Amino acid sequence: MTASRIAFTGAVLVALTGMGWGIAMAMSHDHATSAGHAHLNLLGWVSLFLMGLFYRQNATLDTGKLPRFQVSVWLLASLTIAIGIALIHSGKPVGEPIAAISSLILFADMALFAVLVIRNGSAS
Repeated sequence: MTASRIAFTGAVLVALTGMGWGIAMAMSHDHATSAGHAHLNLLGWVSLFLMGLFYRQNATLDTGKLPRFQVSVWLLASLTIAIGIALIHSGKPVGEPIAAISSLILFADMALFAVLVIRNGSAS
């Protein structure tokens, strides 16, 4: 499976999850976890889909192990940070280390993505 396929598949599954979460909040009239919902949609749907577009346009990277790893880490860390933030906003302190560790993983993974983007640009 290519990096773009992982990214696109993950992005649409996250989008459906985020939409379901939003509908559940609306039905319950409880929007306490909206910050987690927003992070999930931005990181998991928007950012992941954009990464997929980049990899799709760069065929040599799309099939590589490192890009597939990068996308997979992004997907898992996006889900994890959303859960951590939702827990924090629900008054559960256990969410703090979950969100903190996930944010550091996402930062490192974005640095990896930056290296892949910059290296690819200098090769063309």
